[in-house]
Amino acid sequence: MTRYRINNVILRTVTKLVTFIILTLSVYLFLAGHHNPGGGFVGGLVLASAFVLMFISFDIETIRKAIPVDFKLVAAFGALLSVGTGFGSLLFGKNFLSQTFGYFQLPFFGETELSTVMLFEAGVALVVVGVVVTIILNISKDEQSWKH
Repeated sequence: MTRYRINNVILRTVTKLVTFIILTLSVYLFLAGHHNPGGGFVGGLVLASAFVLMFISFDIETIRKAIPVDFKLVAAFGALLSVGTGFGSLLFGKNFLSQTFGYFQLPFFGETELSTVMLFEAGVALVVVGVVVTIILNISKDEQSWKH
């Protein structure tokens, strides 16, 4: 059986631009999450969609070489980060998963509110990205095994 590869120049070119837009939207949804709709789950899903688009447009092995990340470890680190923020509040004598926030003067942004919820949401986003990409990669492995 001859393997051939379809040349999708237009798809690959558009993917490079769209991936940047998707990543920007993902960051926006993540940062807007504790005041508006969004947060770690939605931001993580949008970020995972950027990876899926790259896997579809380019070869999976090409993307794995460019981004040598074990997404199972990403999911595990995200879970550890989320649970760790809960235990962090216990260290200060507060209830599990209690949050705190403060206003800080940041360069370029001025006075900005930073909250411990952002650490929890970052963990959720990492779990979502890790799980979704791992599922997609496993589905693609199963599909390739059926073809041969």
